[in-house]
Amino acid sequence: MDRRTLLTLGGLGLLGTGLGACSTRPAPTRPAPARPAAALRLAPVRAAWDRIIRTTVGLRPHRASGFVLRADRLDDTTVIHNYGHGGAGMSLSWGTGRMAAEMALGHDGRRAAVVGCGAVGLAAARQLQRRGFAVTIYAAAVPPDTTSNMSFAGFTPTAGLIDDELRTPAWDAQFREAAEIAYRELQQLVGKGFGVSWIDRYGLRDTHPDAAGGDSGEEDEEPLLPARLRTGRVALGPGEHPFGSRYAIRRNHLRIEPSIYLDALVRDFIDFGGRIEIRRFSEPRELAALGEPLVVNCTGLGAGELFGDRDLLPLKGQLTVLLPQDEVDYGISGELPEAPPGVLGIHMQPRRDGIALGGTSERGVWSLEPNREAMQLLVSAHMAVYSAMRA
Repeated sequence: MDRRTLLTLGGLGLLGTGLGACSTRPAPTRPAPARPAAALRLAPVRAAWDRIIRTTVGLRPHRASGFVLRADRLDDTTVIHNYGHGGAGMSLSWGTGRMAAEMALGHDGRRAAVVGCGAVGLAAARQLQRRGFAVTIYAAAVPPDTTSNMSFAGFTPTAGLIDDELRTPAWDAQFREAAEIAYRELQQLVGKGFGVSWIDRYGLRDTHPDAAGGDSGEEDEEPLLPARLRTGRVALGPGEHPFGSRYAIRRNHLRIEPSIYLDALVRDFIDFGGRIEIRRFSEPRELAALGEPLVVNCTGLGAGELFGDRDLLPLKGQLTVLLPQDEVDYGISGELPEAPPGVLGIHMQPRRDGIALGGTSERGVWSLEPNREAMQLLVSAHMAVYSAMRA
C-alpha cells in the first residue's frame, strides 16, 4: 500500500454505504431508532495487527437470476430445490425454508431428507419438522465447518442476490414473501439463546443522505425490500457522533452471530427428533436411493455440480476477526475511495467470539486462500476510523 493510499484512509475519505434502506413508518415489532444525542459516546475498536485472531473465507452461492425455489421429480422422488441465495442465505433461509416446507405438504408422505447443513438447510429442516415431517439431514460438512459459519451475518436480504436486469415480477414477489417471513422469524429468536439481537449500525459518509442529487439512503439502496421491512434512520451531523466522517447514519440492525446461531439450530433440530448423517453426493440418482420420498436440496454451490446448474458461481468473501471487546456494541459501514475490484468497503460487527471486519466480494473466485492485499487495505482502513474517533 502506498503513502497516498494511507493518507486517504487516514483522512477518512469514507462514505456510508447505508445498508438496509429505511422507511419513515417503522413496524411496531422493531425498536424505534434512538433520537440524536449531542454527546454520543461509543467505545472505539482496538484495531491493531497484533489483535487479529483469524481470517476466514467463505464462497457464497450466487446465481445471476436469483435463488431457486421449485419442485422437480427424480424417478419416484420429489426434489424441492432451495439454493443460490448469494450473500443472503442467513437473511432469507427461514422464509425460503417455510415456502419449501409448504410445497412439501402436497406430498403424501411425511418423511423428508434435507441435503445441506448450513443456515438454509437447517432452517428448511426445522420448518419441515414444524409441519410434522420426520427429517434427516445429509451433509458433507456440519457447523462449525459450513460456509454459513464464515458469514458476516445480519439481516441483509438482497446481499449478492440477483442481477437487476434478470429480475422478473414473479421472482420479485417470491423474494418479498421470503423476506417478510424470515424477518418475522428472526425477530422471534431475539433473546432466546440463538445469537440474534438488535444493534445500532452507523453508515459513515461526508454528505447528508438527503442532499440534492445525492443518494437518499432509502429506496435506491434496497429496491427489492418492502418498505415495512426497512428500519428507521437518524442522520447524525458534526458534533453529534464520535466518528471522523461528517455524517453518521444510524439504523437499527438485526445481527446474527453464526457460531451461536448455527449450533442452536442444530440442537433444536436434534431435540425435535432430527438425525444428521455425514455424506457426500456425486450425482442426483444417489438422492433417489436414500429411502426418503421427499428431498429438499439446500446444497448451495454444490448444486452446480450435483444438478448441472451452470448459472451458479462463487462470491468469495473474507472476514478478519479481532479479539472480542465487550464494550463495543455497535456496527459500522463505509465506502473506500478507489477501492480495488472485489473490495466493497468497510464493515464491522461485534460478536462474542470476536470483532468481525469486512468486506469483500470477489465474483467467480473459487480460492479459499485469504486475499492478503484486501486484508491489509481493510484492516488499515478500520484502524484509521477508530484512531480518529473522539473519546
